[in-house]
Formats: sequence, structure tokens, C-alpha cells
Amino acid sequence: MSMQAHIEAQLAELAPLYLAVENESHQHSKGTDSHFKITLVSEVFAGLLPVKRHQKVYALLAQALNSGVHALALHLYTPEEWQARQQERPDSPGCYGGGH
Repeated sequence: MSMQAHIEAQLAELAPLYLAVENESHQHSKGTDSHFKITLVSEVFAGLLPVKRHQKVYALLAQALNSGVHALALHLYTPEEWQARQQERPDSPGCYGGGH
């Protein structure tokens, strides 16, 4: 199973209404499965501050983070927040490190 598929399988526990896991490793020099952008919409995030949302995701992805994933760009929304954004996924920032 690829790292991207592993991440998607782990995040299924949050019952996402929308999930996009994008491998952005090609923009960095840390490896082939090292950088991912995750956009996830779930009712689970209702009433949670951003830090608590991130902690939920990090807990589910602990194995991936210990197995070569160097960075996660997390964009975590409730369905209402996602609708207000008009379902627009944010761009990732450019890479400024890692030997580039």
C-alpha cells in the first residue's frame, strides 16, 4: 500500500464528507512520499479549535509520521466552513528548504 493510500485509509475513521490527500513530495527534496496536503471535511471537527482538529489527525497518522512523512499541510473544515469557502482547496506554499 502506498503512503498516500495508507493516509487515506487512516483518515476514513473521521467519516469525511470530503477528503483529498495530495502527494506534494515532488516539490521538495525529502523523498518520494514525504510531503502531503490534506483537505478534510468532517462533522467530527464541529466545536473544535484548529489545534484540536490537527491533534486528531496527527494521532491517526502517527505511524506515517514515524515512517518517513516529513510534512503535512492540513486544511480541516466542518461542512459549514467548507460550504462557506465554496469548496475551494487552498494552495500550498513554496518550498524554501531541504537543499533547494
